Amino acid sequence: MRTFPDSGLPMSTMFVRTALLATLALSITACNRESATSGAAADGPQQALQKSIALTREGDIGGLIEHMLPPEEFTRIKADWTSEKDQPPIDDAARARFAETMSKLTAPDAAEVLFKEFEPDIRQFDTQYQQQMPTMVAMGRSYLKGVVQQNQELSVGEKEQATQIIEALATWVEKTRFTDPELVKQTLAVVTDAARQLDLKSLDEARGLNFEQSAPKLKIAFNSLKKVLALYGFSIDQTLDSATTELVSSTADEAVVKVSYKLLDTPFQANVDMVRVGERWYSKDTIEKLKARNAEKAMATATPAAANG
Repeated sequence: MRTFPDSGLPMSTMFVRTALLATLALSITACNRESATSGAAADGPQQALQKSIALTREGDIGGLIEHMLPPEEFTRIKADWTSEKDQPPIDDAARARFAETMSKLTAPDAAEVLFKEFEPDIRQFDTQYQQQMPTMVAMGRSYLKGVVQQNQELSVGEKEQATQIIEALATWVEKTRFTDPELVKQTLAVVTDAARQLDLKSLDEARGLNFEQSAPKLKIAFNSLKKVLALYGFSIDQTLDSATTELVSSTADEAVVKVSYKLLDTPFQANVDMVRVGERWYSKDTIEKLKARNAEKAMATATPAAANG
């Protein structure tokens, strides 16, 4: 089966990964497992979470990153944004693939041309794989639930909610025909329009963007992702619009906020532990992870020095 340009992924896999990305984006605001939230001193923990939801609803990923992190951590991320230390080197082959992909995606008739290219694969998928989808989804559902249950870092409540989210996503995948020709055409129109708006001429340019330059492009990409998912009945905006917050308990420096929302018409709730550091509120989980990471860095720095001493 032909792959999506420069991705190496079959179209069916691309859609599944897109769904998972959307779920991750939602977890930033609702479950809040891996992110921090902050607010001015006048705002409490509940208002901080509400702001995260609003920023995600706007697609303002740059603003969300700044809002999520303590000032010193945000400053570090901005400084390291274009760092090459964790990036594979760019070679001429990668540059050529990027240029070819962007050329295809930004051509005046890109959506029509790409649909003609994909149409044989769409028909092949419908003929050979569509009937197997329930079995494939069942296997994926079982595997992901097993991974969740084996995760030692999740609480019983978090495992239960993760299992429910997997079930909701599996049901959505089962009933959605991702290869519907009209929906594929609309998807390609969204993707090609986003590529034009991103206006990236080369891989070197894309790698060289600083945080301020990347922020509007992140917004374009995320809002385009939301449009594609909405075409297939998975509206992140509806989920975010359904979210409500309730202050469960609060002291001077700690609080618990309950977030209620609907994901694919399934209601969910999550309690978010918050802590106040200085004048701002953050996810307790994030503050603890930042402390652990900084301790690891300090230890890694100290070990070579002790060895040399």
